[in-house]
Amino acid sequence: MPVKQILEGVYSIDGKLATLNLTPGMKAYTEELVILDDKEYRLWNPYRSKLAASIMIGLEHFAFEKGSKVLYLGAATGTTASHVSDIVGTNGHVYAVEISERCMRTLIEVCETRENMIPILADAREVERYADAVDECDIMYQDVSVRDQAEILLKNSRFLKKNGYAYFAIKSQSIDISRDPKDIYRDELDKLKGTFSVMETMGLEPYDSMHLFVVLKKL
Repeated sequence: MPVKQILEGVYSIDGKLATLNLTPGMKAYTEELVILDDKEYRLWNPYRSKLAASIMIGLEHFAFEKGSKVLYLGAATGTTASHVSDIVGTNGHVYAVEISERCMRTLIEVCETRENMIPILADAREVERYADAVDECDIMYQDVSVRDQAEILLKNSRFLKKNGYAYFAIKSQSIDISRDPKDIYRDELDKLKGTFSVMETMGLEPYDSMHLFVVLKKL
């Protein structure tokens, strides 16, 4: 089974995405581990990760690299965040913010095996609660199921360095199920004008529906 690097820290194994396991022998969820050429990889399911889905669809702007500091809003149980942890490596950091105590219990277990992941139990609207715990970041990643998604991104943009990248999964059904998703996407992006420039947008079908995945750059 040949291994091909397709992005910084992201590999293709027999057509499936993978990252090099930062913690060999350990899983972060139920992912498959594959050992090739004395290296252990974790397969990355695009049906469980919007970032993986965007890569499969053809993401052009991929800013994650070794040493990156990432603020992850809506980390849930750490599925995608753990793969980001693999990519940024031991010199990087993933500040994993999650509001659910139930999810946080699992997230903490993942973080206990990954020294570059920092779990933060907080509402992403209340940035002052974790302001002292987060350094200036190279990248923001947001995947939250609330109405005020753009507002949360703007509040947390204080942590993102100038010209840093933000990856924003807009969930139309969490904002208003009665409106046309295209109108919602347009309105959310309008709110970001003056703070971010839009670098790339894409739907996530067939991996996910009613989402717009957006890559932004801080002005």
